[in-house]
Amino acid sequence: MTTLRTVLAASTAICAGGAVFAADLEVTHWWTSGGEAAAVAEFAREFEAQTGNKWVDGAIAGGGGTARPVMVSRIIGGDPMGAFQFNHGRQAEELIEAGLLRDMTAVAEAEGWKDIVNPPSLLDACTVDGKIYCAPVNIHSWQWLWLSNKVFEDAGLAVPTNWDEFVAAGPKLREMGIQPMALGGQSWQSSGAFNVLMATLAGPEVLQKIYGEGDDALAAGEEMTRVFKAAADMREMVQGSNVQDWNQATNLVITDKAGGQIMGDWAQGEFAVAGEVAGQDYTCLPGLGVHEVISTGGDAFYFPVNDDPEISAAQDALAATLLNPKTQVAFNLKKGSLPVRADVDLAAANDCMKKGLEILQAGNIMPDVNMLNTEDTNNQLNDLFVQFFQDTSISAEDAQKRFVDIVASKD
Repeated sequence: MTTLRTVLAASTAICAGGAVFAADLEVTHWWTSGGEAAAVAEFAREFEAQTGNKWVDGAIAGGGGTARPVMVSRIIGGDPMGAFQFNHGRQAEELIEAGLLRDMTAVAEAEGWKDIVNPPSLLDACTVDGKIYCAPVNIHSWQWLWLSNKVFEDAGLAVPTNWDEFVAAGPKLREMGIQPMALGGQSWQSSGAFNVLMATLAGPEVLQKIYGEGDDALAAGEEMTRVFKAAADMREMVQGSNVQDWNQATNLVITDKAGGQIMGDWAQGEFAVAGEVAGQDYTCLPGLGVHEVISTGGDAFYFPVNDDPEISAAQDALAATLLNPKTQVAFNLKKGSLPVRADVDLAAANDCMKKGLEILQAGNIMPDVNMLNTEDTNNQLNDLFVQFFQDTSISAEDAQKRFVDIVASKD
């Protein structure tokens, strides 16, 4: 059977011979940190090399919270880009319902995505009414604690192996003038860190029932009271971070100015750019060393409807390229994420990435919050937790009551 990739290879040869690009395709995303930029460059390189089209980079700084409204505004305003990055989940629901995104089922079937995408939930998250609207490109998990080995060695402390040991080390680090824990000021970082505490200290099944089923009784229960107590401990540890972006917080750990940070595995890209070695310069604790589980969220690319057949062909070519084995390896090694296909060679993966692969292969996975909550619910959680972590006058009890109200009213 002739696959889409065979056709693309032929068109690439023709384009290379003519030394012209078939089409310029604008691709928007929010990957602007050092590690992210290195990773997205691999996508651009492979897209141009494999298809003969040109990647026109449309990076938007400030993270998803800043980039998504800009992207949506352009699409509904009649000025769509060629492709754009969103997270796996429900972020593109309204655009799909409005008929503004292309059905990419034909590409998915030609490339056999149902046979290669692992776990299947990633492709399910791209599927609406039986039609596939996006190309999943990686598996990102939030449930990681990153630690500076040197900070603990200089303090005469053993590098923590779990959350409780990390919290216990906080006062000693503070006495030495070291920031115990780094947290950026962007609201999604606060809610993301809280969700990690929920998934690892209360358990992934608790998070799934609260967000997936809207179980407000569970949200008000003792298990979540313990999580809010841990969040209060975390609030004490992050006081004084005084940075905004997530990668600035990661840099505090890299430069041994902070003991640790809760952040997704994309932090690995920053450690790699800085020349840090996993297990030597820094330690990673999946599941905070308490409950080794990873969420299977990540990034996917969507393709707006357009009336230019050359752009549509370039969109198809990009979708196929993104899941190409070579592209998957090159991108994910730089990004710090796991590939969406299990049939690729990751011998070059570092220790932390290998830990993630082992957890994935063992089946210790959970859905990403973006697959359970709408964007509106996530925004309410963002507002709650950025206020909680920045305002010590808000008690854990009051924050839990507000949390219960959000869960009870979620759609």
